[in-house]
Amino acid sequence: MTMKTKLSAGVLALAMMAGGAVAEEVKIGIAAEPYPPFSSLDASGNWIGWEIEIINAVCAAAEMDCVITPVAWDGIIPSLTGKQIDAIMASMSITEERMQTIDFSDKYYDTPTVIVADKAADIAPTAEGLAGKILGVQGSTVHQTYAQTHFADAGEIRVYQTQDEINQDLAAGRIDAAQADSIAMDEFVASEAGSCCEVKGAVENDTAILGLGVGAGVRKGDDALREQINKGIAAIRENGAYDEITKKYFSSSIYGS
Repeated sequence: MTMKTKLSAGVLALAMMAGGAVAEEVKIGIAAEPYPPFSSLDASGNWIGWEIEIINAVCAAAEMDCVITPVAWDGIIPSLTGKQIDAIMASMSITEERMQTIDFSDKYYDTPTVIVADKAADIAPTAEGLAGKILGVQGSTVHQTYAQTHFADAGEIRVYQTQDEINQDLAAGRIDAAQADSIAMDEFVASEAGSCCEVKGAVENDTAILGLGVGAGVRKGDDALREQINKGIAAIRENGAYDEITKKYFSSSIYGS
């Protein structure tokens, strides 16, 4: 799936002033693994979802010629630094650790991190509430880092490649709980597959790990592209496109404070 608009002469001039950082075609990396309702493949093999629509809206507002480019999540930052893609817009949290390697745009959403478990389970989103339990998290995410930092002594932490695999094992009773973004887990528990389960609550925030919201990742020093993405984010917040897209998927704001 591609979304193409003409890159303005002003953007190209800005790129030249900043050392040619903005390419004529901007490859926006997303995770190849489905992450509904943010991104997933429809029956025709097209990428759909809230984040896909936000990418398209940001690119249109910033007058960038964007191509959505799926990349395996665990290799998405190396793909950026290795110049296979130009930016990451894949629900990536802005964290201190990642900012050592890449730069970020302004945030474009921010939601809590929650623990989900069987409705009948006596589980809480704390180390005490997870004592003796098996907690599933997706590898190479802030959730893995958070769980290994805060819940390592509580029980077993089981690391998965995708959130779908976690959800399947949770529904089948092979793990006791899952930790993930609240919006993604709200979608799961509202589905038939997740009818067994409920959100047990949000974990205590740790901004050093969980970050300062979700932003677009760009290569270090690629200030021209970062600023164009920032302009696009600001524009769709101002013109109402952000809220219009969000209302199609969610019952409340996910922008955060």
